[in-house]
Amino acid sequence: MTAVLLLHGQPGSGGDWDGVVAAIGGRLEAVAIDRPGWDGTSRASDLAGNCRAAVRALDDHAFARAIVVGHSFGGAVGAWLAVHHPDRVEELVLVAPAANVASLYEVDRWLAAPVVGYLASAAALSGAGAALTAAPLRRRIARGLAIDDRYLSTAGRRLLTPSAWRAFTYEQRALIRDLPVLDERLGEIRAPTTIVAGSDDHVIPSDSIVQLEGQIPDARVQVMAHAGHLLHLQNSARLADMIVATAAPHR
Repeated sequence: MTAVLLLHGQPGSGGDWDGVVAAIGGRLEAVAIDRPGWDGTSRASDLAGNCRAAVRALDDHAFARAIVVGHSFGGAVGAWLAVHHPDRVEELVLVAPAANVASLYEVDRWLAAPVVGYLASAAALSGAGAALTAAPLRRRIARGLAIDDRYLSTAGRRLLTPSAWRAFTYEQRALIRDLPVLDERLGEIRAPTTIVAGSDDHVIPSDSIVQLEGQIPDARVQVMAHAGHLLHLQNSARLADMIVATAAPHR
């Protein structure tokens, strides 16, 4: 059976993919991991360290190759994996990816700054966490975003932890340092690549998606209508079908 490795964004966890894994069902063998720094015990890492963790996950599950799916920061990890370990990537699916320099905003550089960046990140994440742990407000957010209330409750508790603040800040610095390096090597990707973009995504600039399509040879963009940045949470079934469709030639 064709294997799928799912890499979450920032902040996040492997549980972000529960809806997608459930929708894939028995059609593919799907595995979602907690990336370094997001399991509450390990240290956060750069793109190279995340790539090593992804390779370990493939080895642990005896996957010689897999469809690699990455959301946001996880998209950069997936692209890095496709560059450095092309033999392990059957297909590459980049979901609302932050995988090139064009995906960065000035605020990303500010959040990566020493001291100030950490304090700002901690304040932002803890504020969001506090909002999500307040049941009435969380339920309103869940209804507005069409996201499961139980997921938001778990995510809220995670955002209140110092380990999440440290991981977020470390990864902001990694993005600023590593994306220019990845930018130069995107043209080396040989895995068939699908870029999934939400039509209503206000996190990843649409220009960066257009540029990314040109940077990766023969990449194709699929725009998911009425979807935002969290399309793996809000549109799990549709995304699962897209992932399964990429596997069809190999089955």
